[in-house]
Amino acid sequence: MKIAHFDCFSGASGDMTLGALLDCGVDEGEFRRRLSALKLPGFRLTIKKVVREGITATDVDVELLSGDHGHGRHLSDIAELLAQSDLSSYVTGKALDVFTRLADSEAKIHGTSREQIHFHEVGAVDAIVDIVGSLILLEILGVQRASTSSIPCGTGTIVCQHGIMPVPAPATLELLRGFPVHSVDIVGELVTPTGAALITTLCDPVSAGRMPAMRISASGFGAGKKQFKADMPNLLRIVIGDTEDETDRTPETISILETNLDDQSPETFELLLTRAFALGAVDVFFTAISMKKSRPATLLTVLCPVDRTEKMLSLIFTETGSFGIRIREQRRATLARSWRTVGTAYGPIRIKTGRWEGREITAAPEYEDCKLAAMAHSVSVRSVHQAALVADAPNQTSGN
Repeated sequence: MKIAHFDCFSGASGDMTLGALLDCGVDEGEFRRRLSALKLPGFRLTIKKVVREGITATDVDVELLSGDHGHGRHLSDIAELLAQSDLSSYVTGKALDVFTRLADSEAKIHGTSREQIHFHEVGAVDAIVDIVGSLILLEILGVQRASTSSIPCGTGTIVCQHGIMPVPAPATLELLRGFPVHSVDIVGELVTPTGAALITTLCDPVSAGRMPAMRISASGFGAGKKQFKADMPNLLRIVIGDTEDETDRTPETISILETNLDDQSPETFELLLTRAFALGAVDVFFTAISMKKSRPATLLTVLCPVDRTEKMLSLIFTETGSFGIRIREQRRATLARSWRTVGTAYGPIRIKTGRWEGREITAAPEYEDCKLAAMAHSVSVRSVHQAALVADAPNQTSGN
């Protein structure tokens, strides 16, 4: 299983996470191509190498072109933006998780609901790019799990939309609840809300505080914009590695939601499908059925994690004319998945692999990669798919 470890020795932010993941060896062109699927205008992305106290790192700057500060965005606006994008279901689902966690932390601080929260800085274009971009990079790297070190907190106060606040800011402190933190003798904000939301959404608090056993394959440094004292460069290090942990294939329990739809045009199913995946659905499919008096209808089936059941029920009731949804829980076993990237004449293409009991038993080019490459080069998806299989043949022959 591929794992990413956040080594937050001097803090974490959204742009530092972007920089550290890019520094792990991701092709910049591929990243920019995937980020364009967000369909979000109003920014320019600058990526460059910098040196902090003798350490080379990647600095990412999201320059706003339209002065977007996100003051008018709610969680529903973010969800709609993700649903209308061409991003993968992994990226949209995880991004919605991050923003939901942000909304919940703000809601608790202000004594309101997540739906009523106005995103301020974290709803602006730069914060959206930081979060979505980080998840795209994790997907490219094939990361399936994340862990974090203890998280340092600075001292003093900061000026934000709510006035002068102590460090960490109230919402950041709420986000970090359950995770190990420690004090550092530096005046300033070391962990931003965006950085805290990414780490605490992706990482397990139970195992937080130490690096897990892994075989290291890459590491990278992301640079922050502030400069602290000389003996503590403002950097985030992310370590990528493989672990023998096969928990990804351990049987898990999922919810299966079903309902019969006989009064709805199939044209409306596309948006339902998109929003279901954005909410974290494992799979969504439609089956033609025949009801009483031979009336044609459609059986909607949604598979989702158990903790997503209530959100999925709300979505289905809202998007359909259903008066009732059948719910059951079932166990399922999955292959341990990982990704590797091969070079083709159409650009880099990820190969998704499946392992059972440590042995690779299936490998296939990632469809979204093939689709984007086919569009970019005006060729068929099948041509790109075949080129990726040929490029990956040596890996399959060697049994990797």
